Amino acid sequence: KNWIKFFQTRGKHSFKRWLERSARYAPYIQEQLETHDLPQDLLYVAMIESGFTPRAKSPAGAVGIWQFIAPTARRYGLKVNWWIDERRNFTKATGAAIRYKKDLYDMFQSWHLVSASYNTGENRVSRLIRKHKTNDFWELAELRTLPNETINYVPKIIAATLIAKSPALYGFKDLDYNMPFKFEITEVPGGTDLSNLARYIGVKEKYLKDLNPDLLKGFIPREIKTHSIKVPIGSI
Repeated sequence: KNWIKFFQTRGKHSFKRWLERSARYAPYIQEQLETHDLPQDLLYVAMIESGFTPRAKSPAGAVGIWQFIAPTARRYGLKVNWWIDERRNFTKATGAAIRYKKDLYDMFQSWHLVSASYNTGENRVSRLIRKHKTNDFWELAELRTLPNETINYVPKIIAATLIAKSPALYGFKDLDYNMPFKFEITEVPGGTDLSNLARYIGVKEKYLKDLNPDLLKGFIPREIKTHSIKVPIGSI
């Protein structure tokens, strides 16, 4: 209730932007969640993590829509180096987040604990379960054994989910939803520069860079033989 009230008042401006931006990524993420037989509500973890901002970076160094730190990203197959950061690639990062959440659910058999461990780390949550002999998130929260951020994190996701499913009911009207990204994936050679490519295929440079925010320098190094990028439908 506290978080719903917060999102309706002091946090309303930010939450409205999150809702509008969610439409850009939600169709793809929800399709992937359905394909992997995961709850559709996991979409709203990304809303609380990043407000659906691929270039988001936390003070702790977590990056992207799903806010992976580099070691976890690499563990789940994402490249992070000087020219590419696939944590910012919403399709690849979504695949990594799905694999990670499946592993966490296998460990905890509770979606609340999956979210808690996504926030604070599975090892810490496992230790607390063993110590207090309970795998109930709310009991662990009542004991104040979890960090305050994690205690708030799960209710925040629940509040965001409730509002996002029925925004008008909570006072969010006249929303200007972003258009969903529609793209194809194609291979391009090393040395490809997004600015030049955008001019060549006749699309806005910003749009092509928004489709490929994982290319940190806006180009693919010459020593890379080929690399997959997203282009607007009809550009291949």
